[in-house]
Amino acid sequence: MRKIVAGKLHGIHVTEANLNYHGSITLDPDHCEEAGILPMEFVDIWNKDSGARISTYVILGERGSRCCILNGAAARTCQPGDQVIICNSVYVQERELTALKPRVLTFDKDNCIVDRLTYSVVITASGGYSFSILDVAGKPLPIPALVAK
Repeated sequence: MRKIVAGKLHGIHVTEANLNYHGSITLDPDHCEEAGILPMEFVDIWNKDSGARISTYVILGERGSRCCILNGAAARTCQPGDQVIICNSVYVQERELTALKPRVLTFDKDNCIVDRLTYSVVITASGGYSFSILDVAGKPLPIPALVAK
């Protein structure tokens, strides 16, 4: 079994950090449903501003609120306004990899959805893998190349 990304909220902004609440992250159900993130599911959170990386579970906030609230100990890792990446994952057999189509949402500073993307892996003619990021129309987007310095 391999641990594979299943869905992602990329670049969502923290709206609140609440130390005095049970540990978790509170998210808008609209965002969770669209990305395939379930209530009580464990997610990884990567803070783009501080570099902090944590794991916690999801609780659902008010629908339509666009909230992203770090609670309890997680509140120490993020401040309101910080941009974070929230990712859930699944375990799959390698042969199931091409069937998985993770949904990725990107956000503006007000946590409104800017892009709806899909990750896609296919097996090439030579038996290797090819990775694509697709827009809502299914059109591949350019993937930035790593540049050696």
